[in-house]
Amino acid sequence: MTVLVLGLLMGAATIAFTTPALAQQAPLADTQLSDPAQEAQAKALMETIRCVECQGQAIADSNADIAGNMRSLIRERIKAGESPEQVRAWLIQRYGDYISYDPPLGGATWPLWAAPFVLLVIGIAIARSSFRRKR
Repeated sequence: MTVLVLGLLMGAATIAFTTPALAQQAPLADTQLSDPAQEAQAKALMETIRCVECQGQAIADSNADIAGNMRSLIRERIKAGESPEQVRAWLIQRYGDYISYDPPLGGATWPLWAAPFVLLVIGIAIARSSFRRKR
């Protein structure tokens, strides 16, 4: 009988301490702002911010908890009067350039911008040398 009561207490404690932690959701993660213009700004910004957990999805489409927190932060800041550009700058400062689907051209990101052109030139050079050999 004591073992049964002890087991029930441990099970109840486990549920009580883990469920709230797993169920916590940011207040504005899935709630639209009352001002349609602000909500449109928030949605447009959410489409351009990458989920740090999923990495291939925008936070607008992600079900990850961190994406929900980020959606909530964006809505809270836009509701407080910040512009989408200010919120984007804050997110990039906090999480780095990778969070943006359109990273700015800078010292660390120039290889990303230059790579397509370099690969195109290499491809043209390979094709050109290959056609010359066949003649």
